Amino acid sequence: MQTSQARFEVATSGRGTTNITQKVREAVRASGIRTGLCHVFIRHTSASLMLCENADPSVRRDLEAFLARLVPDGDALFHHTAEGADDMPSHIRSILTNMDLTLPVSGGQCALGTWQGVFLYEHRRDGQRRDLIVTVQGET
Repeated sequence: MQTSQARFEVATSGRGTTNITQKVREAVRASGIRTGLCHVFIRHTSASLMLCENADPSVRRDLEAFLARLVPDGDALFHHTAEGADDMPSHIRSILTNMDLTLPVSGGQCALGTWQGVFLYEHRRDGQRRDLIVTVQGET
Protein backbone atom coordinates (compact mmCIF):
# COMPACT_ATOMS: atom_id res chain seq x y z
CA MET A 1 0.00 0.00 0.00
CA GLN A 2 1.39 3.37 -1.06
CA THR A 3 0.33 6.81 0.16
CA SER A 4 0.82 10.17 -1.51
CA GLN A 5 -0.27 13.59 -0.34
CA ALA A 6 -0.56 16.91 -2.15
CA ARG A 7 -1.68 20.30 -0.94
CA PHE A 8 -2.96 23.25 -2.95
CA GLU A 9 -4.72 26.58 -2.51
CA VAL A 10 -7.73 27.93 -4.35
CA ALA A 11 -8.71 31.59 -4.44
CA THR A 12 -12.48 31.98 -4.57
CA SER A 13 -14.38 35.02 -5.75
CA GLY A 14 -17.09 34.72 -3.10
CA ARG A 15 -20.14 32.57 -2.62
CA GLY A 16 -20.45 29.92 -5.29
CA THR A 17 -18.62 26.98 -6.78
CA THR A 18 -15.14 26.55 -8.23
CA ASN A 19 -14.34 23.48 -10.31
CA ILE A 20 -11.24 21.79 -8.83
CA THR A 21 -11.55 18.51 -10.75
CA GLN A 22 -8.35 19.09 -12.73
CA LYS A 23 -6.28 19.83 -9.60
CA VAL A 24 -7.55 16.63 -7.95
CA ARG A 25 -6.84 14.62 -11.13
CA GLU A 26 -3.31 16.03 -11.24
CA ALA A 27 -2.69 14.98 -7.62
CA VAL A 28 -3.90 11.45 -8.40
CA ARG A 29 -1.79 11.23 -11.55
CA ALA A 30 1.33 12.50 -9.72
CA SER A 31 0.81 9.93 -6.94
CA GLY A 32 1.59 7.03 -9.27
CA ILE A 33 -1.17 5.02 -7.61
CA ARG A 34 -3.14 2.88 -10.07
CA THR A 35 -5.89 1.44 -7.85
CA GLY A 36 -7.12 2.85 -4.56
CA LEU A 37 -8.84 5.83 -3.00
CA CYS A 38 -8.44 9.59 -3.25
CA HIS A 39 -9.47 11.62 -0.22
CA VAL A 40 -9.96 15.38 -0.69
CA PHE A 41 -10.23 17.58 2.42
CA ILE A 42 -10.79 21.33 2.76
CA ARG A 43 -9.23 22.87 5.86
CA HIS A 44 -12.00 25.38 6.57
CA THR A 45 -15.38 25.52 8.31
CA SER A 46 -17.11 27.99 6.00
CA ALA A 47 -16.49 26.27 2.67
CA SER A 48 -17.06 22.71 1.51
CA LEU A 49 -16.53 20.16 -1.21
CA MET A 50 -19.05 18.43 -3.42
CA LEU A 51 -19.31 15.99 -6.26
CA CYS A 52 -21.80 17.56 -8.64
CA GLU A 53 -23.06 17.86 -12.20
CA ASN A 54 -20.27 19.40 -14.27
CA ALA A 55 -22.02 20.17 -17.56
CA ASP A 56 -24.96 22.40 -16.66
CA PRO A 57 -24.15 25.28 -14.26
CA SER A 58 -27.86 25.76 -13.53
CA VAL A 59 -27.60 22.71 -11.21
CA ARG A 60 -25.17 24.61 -8.98
CA ARG A 61 -27.23 27.83 -9.22
CA ASP A 62 -30.33 25.91 -8.13
CA LEU A 63 -28.40 24.39 -5.22
CA GLU A 64 -27.36 27.88 -4.14
CA ALA A 65 -30.97 29.11 -4.38
CA PHE A 66 -32.10 26.18 -2.23
CA LEU A 67 -29.44 26.80 0.44
CA ALA A 68 -30.20 30.53 0.46
CA ARG A 69 -33.80 29.66 1.32
CA LEU A 70 -32.82 26.96 3.83
CA VAL A 71 -30.05 28.92 5.61
CA PRO A 72 -30.53 32.65 4.96
CA ASP A 73 -27.87 35.21 5.85
CA GLY A 74 -28.77 37.44 8.79
CA ASP A 75 -31.40 35.13 10.28
CA ALA A 76 -32.28 36.35 13.81
CA LEU A 77 -31.94 32.74 15.01
CA PHE A 78 -28.13 32.97 14.81
CA HIS A 79 -25.98 34.34 17.64
CA HIS A 80 -22.61 33.59 16.01
CA THR A 81 -22.22 36.70 13.83
CA ALA A 82 -18.65 37.76 14.72
CA GLU A 83 -17.63 37.96 11.06
CA GLY A 84 -20.91 39.20 9.60
CA ALA A 85 -24.39 38.09 8.64
CA ASP A 86 -23.02 35.26 6.46
CA ASP A 87 -20.82 33.81 9.26
CA MET A 88 -23.11 31.24 10.88
CA PRO A 89 -24.96 30.39 7.65
CA SER A 90 -21.56 29.57 6.09
CA HIS A 91 -20.77 27.13 8.90
CA ILE A 92 -24.17 25.42 8.58
CA ARG A 93 -23.84 25.18 4.78
CA SER A 94 -20.41 23.54 5.08
CA ILE A 95 -21.74 20.96 7.55
CA LEU A 96 -24.68 20.16 5.27
CA THR A 97 -22.49 19.79 2.17
CA ASN A 98 -19.37 18.17 3.74
CA MET A 99 -15.75 19.17 4.04
CA ASP A 100 -14.33 16.01 2.45
CA LEU A 101 -14.84 13.59 -0.42
CA THR A 102 -13.56 10.09 -1.07
CA LEU A 103 -13.23 9.09 -4.71
CA PRO A 104 -12.19 5.79 -6.30
CA VAL A 105 -8.92 5.59 -8.22
CA SER A 106 -8.86 3.16 -11.14
CA GLY A 107 -6.27 2.90 -13.89
CA GLY A 108 -4.25 5.69 -12.31
CA GLN A 109 -7.04 8.26 -12.41
CA CYS A 110 -10.14 9.38 -10.54
CA ALA A 111 -12.99 7.13 -11.62
CA LEU A 112 -15.56 9.89 -11.98
CA GLY A 113 -18.76 9.52 -13.95
CA THR A 114 -19.22 11.35 -17.25
CA TRP A 115 -21.15 14.25 -15.73
CA GLN A 116 -19.37 14.43 -12.35
CA GLY A 117 -17.00 17.16 -11.26
CA VAL A 118 -15.31 18.01 -7.96
CA PHE A 119 -16.20 21.49 -6.73
CA LEU A 120 -15.08 23.73 -3.91
CA TYR A 121 -18.22 25.41 -2.60
CA GLU A 122 -17.48 28.80 -1.07
CA HIS A 123 -20.13 29.83 1.45
CA ARG A 124 -18.82 33.29 2.40
CA ARG A 125 -19.97 36.28 0.36
CA ASP A 126 -16.43 37.62 -0.03
CA GLY A 127 -13.59 35.84 -1.79
CA GLN A 128 -11.26 33.69 0.30
CA ARG A 129 -8.08 31.66 -0.03
CA ARG A 130 -8.86 28.01 0.67
CA ASP A 131 -6.36 25.29 1.57
CA LEU A 132 -6.98 21.70 0.42
CA ILE A 133 -5.23 18.39 1.01
CA VAL A 134 -5.47 15.43 -1.38
CA THR A 135 -4.39 12.05 0.00
CA VAL A 136 -4.17 9.11 -2.38
CA GLN A 137 -3.75 5.57 -1.07
CA GLY A 138 -3.54 2.31 -2.95
CA GLU A 139 -1.44 0.07 -5.13
CA THR A 140 0.98 1.21 -7.83
